[in-house]
Amino acid sequence: MTQSFWESEVVEEAQAEPRPEEPQPQEPIAEAGTLALSVDDFSALEDRILRAVNLVKRERLARAEAEERANRVKAQLREQGPLVDGLQTELNSLRAERDHVRQRVERLLAQLDALEL
Repeated sequence: MTQSFWESEVVEEAQAEPRPEEPQPQEPIAEAGTLALSVDDFSALEDRILRAVNLVKRERLARAEAEERANRVKAQLREQGPLVDGLQTELNSLRAERDHVRQRVERLLAQLDALEL
């Protein structure tokens, strides 16, 4: 709520409250108009509160779903951790084997070059 909204309510209440030194005007139409305005304001406030409650409910559901997804991903990560470690080990051994094969090929090529001279 904005400050002006509350200020207008205070002004309306101050106008609606009888002052002891002033005589009471007999205008039920003006009082009904003030009451209708207050009911409209209350209805608008009620609508805003209901929208806020619904928004909070949706956000809580979305948060719960996001937490559940995060927990599933963490579980998958824990399950795949050993697989990743195994693949890393295999990759390292394949790289070592490649280097070994490269060295053998280079030696063979060097021997072939030596034969041609």
